Amino acid sequence: MLACPARGVAELSARLSMPESQVRDALDQLADSELLRPSRDAPGTFRVVSPELALEAALRRQEQELLRRQQELVAQRAAAARAVSEYADQRPLAEHEGSVRLVGLDAIQAQLEALARELSTECLSVMPGGAQSQASLDASRPLDEDAMRRGISLLTLYQNSVRNDAATFGYARWMTGLGGQVRTAPVLPPRLLVFDRKVAVVPIDPANTRRGALCTREPAIVANLVALFEQAWETAVPLGADTPSGSDAEPGLSPVEKELLKLLATGLTDETAAKRLGVSLRTVRRQMAALMERLDASSRFEAGLKAARLGWL
Repeated sequence: MLACPARGVAELSARLSMPESQVRDALDQLADSELLRPSRDAPGTFRVVSPELALEAALRRQEQELLRRQQELVAQRAAAARAVSEYADQRPLAEHEGSVRLVGLDAIQAQLEALARELSTECLSVMPGGAQSQASLDASRPLDEDAMRRGISLLTLYQNSVRNDAATFGYARWMTGLGGQVRTAPVLPPRLLVFDRKVAVVPIDPANTRRGALCTREPAIVANLVALFEQAWETAVPLGADTPSGSDAEPGLSPVEKELLKLLATGLTDETAAKRLGVSLRTVRRQMAALMERLDASSRFEAGLKAARLGWL
């Protein structure tokens, strides 16, 4: 280029005995390094730039790039500081006014294990939903067994539908065999655990327990949860006891059927009633069909009227 500045690619290719593609690649590299610049005198051609000037320009570019990266680093550090601050405010184990927010099954299980070790007198628990998952039963067994061996009083509420699940019902009977107290009821409050009437663990969203749990030591909250438990406990039936009959219930009408009538009379859908009773949607529809047949009702509205006249509601 120094010897023949006005020559084009074809001439350079012939002079250097190089393929034109190789010449073009070499020109591109020289231009990228700013060793070639477009000629103002001969448009369409290039002029050679002194390596000294090109090096100075390259260093300036690197300095500018370094400055840009330093500025980016400062911005990233500021963003990281904001992220750390936000995490501190919303982290899974963030204490706030006597409460701890637990996110994830591992965090919940770790907290329950710590609370179980600290237990000294009593643990109250409400386990709605009928059948409990095998993972939940497996995680609870060593904690419950250790507590009962230490003489801790365990009071547990299950739904009546737990009798339909062999694994959960067997677990409940195992607890009673070791001295635990288990009662059942058609409908229960949301899931909760109370340790020594001082610490309570409840789901953040009872409708979606995967969202996490809240562990609180606030006396007012714990006292209200204990009162809620005691109210449900008083109306529940011991696991080994017979279900109410005779004057306490209509002939052949089970407590679950009575509760189903009450729930549907308030306008709840079959799906919502099934969740409240801890049974399947099919079970609710089957039981409702049987009730309508017994009442000789052609519609639910008519069934409600007849049930009310009979004093079932």
